[in-house]
Amino acid sequence: MSLSRRQITQAAVASVPLVLAGTGTARASQRRRRTVFVAGDSTAAQKYADAAPETGWGMALPFFLREGLAVANHAVNGRSSKSFVDEGRLDAVLEAVRPGDFLVIQFAHNDEKSEDPLRYTEPWTTYQQYLRRYVDGARARGARPVLATPVERRRFDAAGTAQPSHGEYPAAMRALAAEEGVALLDVQALSLALWQRIGVEGTKTYFNWTSTEQDNTHFNPPGAIEVARLVARELARTRVLAHRDTRRLDAEIPASWITWPAA
Repeated sequence: MSLSRRQITQAAVASVPLVLAGTGTARASQRRRRTVFVAGDSTAAQKYADAAPETGWGMALPFFLREGLAVANHAVNGRSSKSFVDEGRLDAVLEAVRPGDFLVIQFAHNDEKSEDPLRYTEPWTTYQQYLRRYVDGARARGARPVLATPVERRRFDAAGTAQPSHGEYPAAMRALAAEEGVALLDVQALSLALWQRIGVEGTKTYFNWTSTEQDNTHFNPPGAIEVARLVARELARTRVLAHRDTRRLDAEIPASWITWPAA
């Protein structure tokens, strides 16, 4: 389904949490509230009741950030760095960001689809070119861009060794982050190491394995929570956020905290 620019912009505005304020001081405080925006694909996206138990890591990120630091999750199923821009979604995000906000950018899963010209990008040329548009757009609005390498799929060889699945895209993003002086969350490397520690069978409890499907790309609540934990830890480690801006980094988060609203 195609959306008009007006519809996308309305959706972007609606996704930012609002608090009613009774005084001018409260309204001013609300205006200063910082927001972590997420631009990405289905691994991070908000899921709805018809998709449960599939869960995007962006749904769990607020559990690890202090109260008052909002998350506006604009990640959408099936999008690449290119199609997100071409559909006007980046423009909608940039219309919503304010000075002092953050834009976390995670793409590659769909950029890899060479058979689809609407989504495909080449790692060292068009992928980097599109990512620069996010970086430059955030900076132009006084927000801080943050590049996040793509979270790894569940893929093991016969010996039980977790295998990378994203080709040159993580390396291309790392190189761009270094060139542009952008904070990098190396979620690809961290998630690959996590899947290795958990193992072939253990990882089934983190991905969307159900009685009807065996999904090695998308997460269930425990998996989304652990990936969100990796993201939050990296935001603190790289000093994008102060440690006081994070919470529960080492705490157990109940899967029951995840909810799926009606579509």
